[in-house]
Amino acid sequence: MKKEVGFYPGDILVPKEGLRPRFSVVACDQFTSQPDYWKQVAELAEGNPSAYHMIFPEAMLGKVDFEEKVRSIHQTTRWYLDAGLFDSYPQSYIYLERTLADGSVRKGLMGVLDLECYDYKKGSRSLARATEGTVLDRIPPRVKIRQGAALEMPHVMLLIDDPEGTVVEPFAGRKDEMPLCYDFDLMLGGGHLTGWQADHRYYESVSAALKKLGDSKAFNQRLGTAHKSPILYAVGDGNHSLAAAKACWEEIKSGLTEEEIACHPARWALVELCNLHDPSLHFEPIHRAVFDVDHKTFLKELTAWAGTQPRGKKGAAGRQCFTLLLDEKEKSVYIEKPAHTLTVGSVQKFLDEYVAKHGGTVDYIHGEEALRQLTEQGAAGILLPAMDKNDLFRTVALDGALPRKTFSMGEAWDKRYYLECRRI
Repeated sequence: MKKEVGFYPGDILVPKEGLRPRFSVVACDQFTSQPDYWKQVAELAEGNPSAYHMIFPEAMLGKVDFEEKVRSIHQTTRWYLDAGLFDSYPQSYIYLERTLADGSVRKGLMGVLDLECYDYKKGSRSLARATEGTVLDRIPPRVKIRQGAALEMPHVMLLIDDPEGTVVEPFAGRKDEMPLCYDFDLMLGGGHLTGWQADHRYYESVSAALKKLGDSKAFNQRLGTAHKSPILYAVGDGNHSLAAAKACWEEIKSGLTEEEIACHPARWALVELCNLHDPSLHFEPIHRAVFDVDHKTFLKELTAWAGTQPRGKKGAAGRQCFTLLLDEKEKSVYIEKPAHTLTVGSVQKFLDEYVAKHGGTVDYIHGEEALRQLTEQGAAGILLPAMDKNDLFRTVALDGALPRKTFSMGEAWDKRYYLECRRI
């Protein structure tokens, strides 16, 4: 396989039909401050083969023994593989349609990404790049989980800038010619998921379309830029999981021969490819909840830092605005001299400095309702504006990775659910 495209068919495993509704659970980094959600997942998964037993939900961090949980994950992946719980789709893509909570349908294409084409480091010029800043101390725990696992399951979603719909969308008209892989309702309001096998015979058409998108001249024309290295794949979700896969691969390949490097299974990561221009794909802001801080001190320093204007007053050019939820009150806050081109970047800079000085913790919350619930329980909440998704590729090409947790592709219940697996 050549590196020029970087996305290929893979040997994909799917849990057998009767297992899927309880096997498939939402991404581990969702509902981090809502333990009741994960309690419901645990109850549904109890006594059943489930991805829940193969992941470490971030809501559990600091609440269970990490090393013991990792050992359990490793044992479970080996047991599931040995027990023959999966249907096999060798050298295939899987075209999938996810019916979301609002009834819209998001299209995707499962395949494997060549990790030689991906680099999450600042200043990367690789075909696949991180869209947000990678928090390096979040990588080692994920590496430890991946290193001893027999299987990988992705919640990674890669975005392509394909305004004409040339890569994923054509499969919608080919469903009658492709075998059905799965068709079932996801748990806890996750909607519905249907997938079809697209075997290696579709590789040439997918590869040709991707090659056109990755052409340097076409890329710069689309974005209105000049002499920028093409970004073919932008990581929309699962940045740290993909970074962990990259870190594992770099460690493994250091001890391999050239022949072994060319075919080692750890060189690839299973991902879902989505079109940025899919009408169902919306960029939602990721809000901030601040815990264990003195509210008076927090408000005083935030006000001094931002230069608050009376609620409702329109911001002047160059100012940024967000909403503060504190002590059952709601207030518009204007940042007079922004430290970053995006509001989220300016706010994150303040929060990092405040927590370093005064203590407290910050959590990243998907959904306004979830944030409001946390503020009712005593957190300070910061409601942030959404980013225009059409600015993503151009911003990353010009400025590099965005601040961490800048955007979310949909609400928490619309995130990718674990289902498809692959041997590593």
